Amino acid sequence: MSEITVAIRYAKSLIDLAVEQKSLEAVNADMEFFVRTIKANSELNAVLVNPIIYHDKKVQILDAIFGGKVSPVTIAFFKLMVNKNRAEVLYPAAQEFINQYDIINNITKATVVSAAELSEANKKTIVAEIEASTKGIVKLTAKVDPALIGGFILTVGDIQVDTSISSSLTKLKKEFSQAAV
Repeated sequence: MSEITVAIRYAKSLIDLAVEQKSLEAVNADMEFFVRTIKANSELNAVLVNPIIYHDKKVQILDAIFGGKVSPVTIAFFKLMVNKNRAEVLYPAAQEFINQYDIINNITKATVVSAAELSEANKKTIVAEIEASTKGIVKLTAKVDPALIGGFILTVGDIQVDTSISSSLTKLKKEFSQAAV
């Protein structure tokens, strides 16, 4: 069975448990904290996926880092995953938990890349437009890429709107090169 399939199953089970325990919001915050921690510290993930390191040591490490900072449901989930020999899917399971949580709560992730920093008013306008079309909540991530020259690239799910000047110039260059042939 693939790692993603296993991660999805564990994430769904954790969601069911968190709903049953009335701690869905807390567990979601814990999973976001866990994902941020793993992204910031690749050595932690290397320890978790290493089959040579004993389960007890992995549990001690997770307890030292997250004990007292996450809910009892989350720490129990970590221990269960390690003891079931599934520590290597902790990170993908946490990511999948966040994805499933977003689906349940109708949260859409969007990314806007612009040539210059967007003002808060521009960000609010983009969020309002997306929320109007999706009828849900939007988590917007804004990035800056000066190579765009001007305009922006907005990605919502698998839809991308590219209004950048660099993209327009590339299309124009391609059209001229085809017309010249």
